[in-house]
Amino acid sequence: MDSDRKKLHLISLGCAKNLVDSEILLGGLRNTQYDVTENPDNADTIIVNTCGFLDIAREESIDTILQAAELRKKGSIDQLVVMGCLSERYHNDLKKEIPEVDRFFGTNDHRQIASFITGKDYGKDDPLFFRSILTPSHYAYLKIAEGCDNGCSFCSIPIMRGLQKSRTIPELISETSRLVDNGIKEIMIIAQDTTSYGWDLDKKVYLSDLISQMDQIDNGPEWIRIHYAHPAHLSQRIIESMAKSDRVCDYIDMPVQHASDLILNSMRRGLNQEGIRNKIDSLRNAIPDISIRTTIIVGYPGEEEEDFLALTDFISEIKFDHLGVFTYSEEEGTIAAKLKDNIPRELKDERKAIIMDLQSNIDFERNSSMVDHSYEVIIDEVGDNIAVGRTQYDAPEIDKIVRINDYVKKGDIYQVNIDDFNEYELIGSLKK
Repeated sequence: MDSDRKKLHLISLGCAKNLVDSEILLGGLRNTQYDVTENPDNADTIIVNTCGFLDIAREESIDTILQAAELRKKGSIDQLVVMGCLSERYHNDLKKEIPEVDRFFGTNDHRQIASFITGKDYGKDDPLFFRSILTPSHYAYLKIAEGCDNGCSFCSIPIMRGLQKSRTIPELISETSRLVDNGIKEIMIIAQDTTSYGWDLDKKVYLSDLISQMDQIDNGPEWIRIHYAHPAHLSQRIIESMAKSDRVCDYIDMPVQHASDLILNSMRRGLNQEGIRNKIDSLRNAIPDISIRTTIIVGYPGEEEEDFLALTDFISEIKFDHLGVFTYSEEEGTIAAKLKDNIPRELKDERKAIIMDLQSNIDFERNSSMVDHSYEVIIDEVGDNIAVGRTQYDAPEIDKIVRINDYVKKGDIYQVNIDDFNEYELIGSLKK
């Protein structure tokens, strides 16, 4: 690292969509006078990319800003910049409360941030805004749209990120090709709602069209993984395009949020339990081995015991392959914020624990069924004596892992026999 060059430390909080924003910004700064450092104490400039979606995420963002502000106050760093969802939504409040921050920016202000930090103007067509990937070198996220039109009662995303703005298919194919040329083997498709992709474009397109064109890329990605699918918008044409594709993993991340018709209606989710059940049946009929990840919210205003029972019965019957649970958090400005949050904190936590225990038993049963079978596994980490990978049925960082004791290379895909398991992981060896 050139000692004359300035050093920048970036802290990216929150979801994969935020991570892509951080990657775009770093791409924009890559050819400037800045080098990136992992150590905030060595930095001249610190950028904090904040998350503002849930109270716990807001607390983490504010704590992180305050820690960086201490460095700014002591003169350890020259510049502190804050961007992202929290900054977008609470710009004036944060500016008043944390004066050590030099500038607050929103979620889509990459060019303004680069100009502010470097003092150079960047035009709209500036080619330097190619992403600088922060994930391991073999997988990357592809953000196909920004914002959201859905208006779910509990969600503040449209307030922070605006209405949906889809990117064009040629733009996405170009980025995918560029990522693959740089060694990316697994592309994870993300947006606030991937299943409504393209509806807002002048010439309407669909996620199925994008999948079809990604399939046709010469030497394209080996795996394509679909996240954040809204069940109400998961059309048969999308399901069929997934089933037809050799590259799309037998996996979908599809948050259902609840299973009580009363709660689903209040959440403005667009489907009742039967509708969600029909979507799951359609997926499993078209792709028998599909792995379905979902997300649940417990303790939503008005969630009575019978609503919670409908949810637990549904989970027991459907047996999702992966499941995450959130306790309801009131989001300022949302429709649900007008409802009385009448569920005590202790009851929310108790209901979350019940569902986690229920899912734990399902996970144990699912993992047990994979023993003595072989699967393709992509290697995420390699240590001295052990490697960690995933099957196509698991996304990085959130789903189960496969531990392998054989010699393998990071980023490569191997056929692996599953020899043993526990609740959270599989233990395997290379197929001879």
